[in-house]
Amino acid sequence: MQLPPIAATTIGSFPRPNWLAQPDRARVIFRLEGDALKEAQDDATALSIHNQEQIGLDLLSDGEQRRTGFINHILAAFEGIDLEHEAVKTIYRRREQPRPVPRVVGKIKRRAPAIVEDLRFAKAQTNRPIKMDVPGPMTVVDSTVDEFYKDEAVMAMDVAAALNEELRDLQAAGCDVLEIDEPAMTRYHEKVFAYGAKALDRCLEGITVPTVVHLCYGYPGGAGQQHEYEYPELLEELMKTKIGGFGVEFARSGYDPAVLSIAKGRIVMFGCIDPSDTPVPQVSKVVERVRAALKYIEPENLWLAPDCGLMTISRELANAATICVACGSVTDRARQSSSRDFGPGRKSRRFSTSL
Repeated sequence: MQLPPIAATTIGSFPRPNWLAQPDRARVIFRLEGDALKEAQDDATALSIHNQEQIGLDLLSDGEQRRTGFINHILAAFEGIDLEHEAVKTIYRRREQPRPVPRVVGKIKRRAPAIVEDLRFAKAQTNRPIKMDVPGPMTVVDSTVDEFYKDEAVMAMDVAAALNEELRDLQAAGCDVLEIDEPAMTRYHEKVFAYGAKALDRCLEGITVPTVVHLCYGYPGGAGQQHEYEYPELLEELMKTKIGGFGVEFARSGYDPAVLSIAKGRIVMFGCIDPSDTPVPQVSKVVERVRAALKYIEPENLWLAPDCGLMTISRELANAATICVACGSVTDRARQSSSRDFGPGRKSRRFSTSL
């Protein structure tokens, strides 16, 4: 895979068109069924990809147009999980916010591919690199009610084994970048030390394409973002794993980018746009954030993105946020080209994968 320095991308999700689904913060409700739904999802996916191309992103996603949410779409391909008869989970993301979630009723195994065909369809729409994402083991543990294992570490390793099968198949099908979404890691550092880092490495067995773990603080619009759980000790622990890079949140958090020095030598997918239902910042503000990050991360390892997925906001605002990311990337790339030898035009480098 080839990407330019300071590449522009997104976390993955985009708003679904109103003709496809009813908008909802956490869970999509599709308006169609059967063949009509599949055709509409195909159309929405193609539209999302072409829109990302027109905006000027370097690394695209399928927009997650087929997913009801970022977790259950993957879990539907696993044995041992009941999506139909949910249970209420009281503590979710380390705070009391009761919500219905899937139940774990047996040993978790991958029954069938979850998003491999989604990837193949996406790759047929574009010549640009595609990134696909899955929820990580800790986040699956935190997003379900366990009625079988009674041991989070054991459950996490089975989830990791199932995810590894999915990631291997995505890699074999030509996926350019893999993303493992782990918002639970940002809240439960002690669990990362206990079993989360080990489970992450289990996900990566046999994976040779660039793979990043996304460490955000959740979709906007809910409760507070819990930025009291900061990155330093988390990044230090995850640097001991084979992960190729980190997706980190800096627009909403206001964190000092000096913490990125911990991740030197790895990819940093730098959250520089607040994905909330708020006005998009001036490009100059994004450029300011990026230049602060460049003090600690080489341009070849820096990817720009919003802090989190964009599915919870309007299509117009999501497009504006994405355009801002792309403009920030181009602006800083031009500045870097004038001050460093990146060669003419959009010279790219070949990225390494997970270590």
